[in-house]
Amino acid sequence: MENKTARLTILIDPVKKKAFEELCNQQDITPSQVVRQLIREYLQTHGVEYATKLKSNTVSK
Repeated sequence: MENKTARLTILIDPVKKKAFEELCNQQDITPSQVVRQLIREYLQTHGVEYATKLKSNTVSK
């Protein structure tokens, strides 16, 4: 799971937005959860690797 979040703003047709939100509500899932899953799947499909957690800045002595 990601440590921090960033905002992604998109423009979408209001009718599609309403239908999307209603479907998400019926499935007891948030639109944000669906969009995050779609992004993960899209990145995986295209072979894009990314870090899911920030690395610690600890220094070994």
